Amino acid sequence: MSESSTNNDAANRDVVIDHERLAEFIAEIFRHTACSDAEAARIGRSLVGANLAGHDSHGVIRSALYVDLLANGIQLADQELKVLIDSGALLLVDGQYGMGQTVGPAAVELGIERCKELGVAVAGLRNAGHLGRIGEYAEMAAAEGLVSVHFVNVANSRLVAPFGAKARRMGTNPCAYGAPVAGRRAVIHDFATSVVAEGKAMVALHGGPAVPSNALVSGDGEITGDPRVLYTFEEGQRPNSMDGPGALRAMGEHKGSGISVMCELLAGALTGTGTAGPRRVRFANGMLSVYVDPAQVDAAVGETDDGYNGIAADYLDWFYEAAAIDPGEPVKLPGDVEHERRQHRVANGITLPAETWESICGGARAAGVPEATIEAAAGN
Repeated sequence: MSESSTNNDAANRDVVIDHERLAEFIAEIFRHTACSDAEAARIGRSLVGANLAGHDSHGVIRSALYVDLLANGIQLADQELKVLIDSGALLLVDGQYGMGQTVGPAAVELGIERCKELGVAVAGLRNAGHLGRIGEYAEMAAAEGLVSVHFVNVANSRLVAPFGAKARRMGTNPCAYGAPVAGRRAVIHDFATSVVAEGKAMVALHGGPAVPSNALVSGDGEITGDPRVLYTFEEGQRPNSMDGPGALRAMGEHKGSGISVMCELLAGALTGTGTAGPRRVRFANGMLSVYVDPAQVDAAVGETDDGYNGIAADYLDWFYEAAAIDPGEPVKLPGDVEHERRQHRVANGITLPAETWESICGGARAAGVPEATIEAAAGN
């Protein structure tokens, strides 16, 4: 076998990489951009954290896109929040187009702090860079004992067709809910309001798992699982999801379509970030977050028998007792699958399809990472 054939075989193999080594490599990519070392490390941890949870669509596959966004001035390095409204329980902050892994956690920390003070807080974040996996923010609040709900939209992102339509009118518009329960793992529900997130279509396009056969609609109105209908393709360019002939479909038919509309209104219009249309505005995420402190609710109403935690624990025990259709597949709470995937991937490494790895390496080269560093990251 020739040397070139051997190299091609290596290039076409999936890459299995330890999560800590992968996080360090992603951080190294962003150290070669305008990002500080601290911000680069946050990006690495956050993206790899999404992969560990099984949300590959919001994981390291996004790194090449982030490099492009930084290079083109669409997202900005090391931005601080600008406080626009601070009236006690109501906060509105501007992320000033900073990296989501910086301004997102900073906004959540403000909401957590205010909720602990007052028992409740509503915090709007406008003009943020891509916020990544939204469940991360519900986990932050749950770790502090707080219930939280997060609605997100993407200004200027037209990817999803409303129920009964084939034309794009919405973003993928994720929501996340978090409910801590004392002595247990928090219940975290994190989902896009489309059948699949755009990133899952991208992962499928790059050799990863296929998307469901009803995930998209073609420009001709055909229901399909072919991710190519979402994109346009130009030689030498990354596939462009913004102008493809087809669209993603809303999850849950009319119900998911309605939730997505609410994300546009609450996270986009109410925060001032902007919506999917018709006004053309700069790409950014908006997020509206609501925080409640169960301990302060219990104290106010005089709950006994452990109050919220006791009632919640009783319910979760009863939930798990539901007889499964398939005895080999017991019923699961939101967040259980992510927990299992995290345990497996921490122990066994993260598997990246060859095309996904090459996309990451392409972003690294665009940022100026030396070829030797890229080869070392893959264990070559």
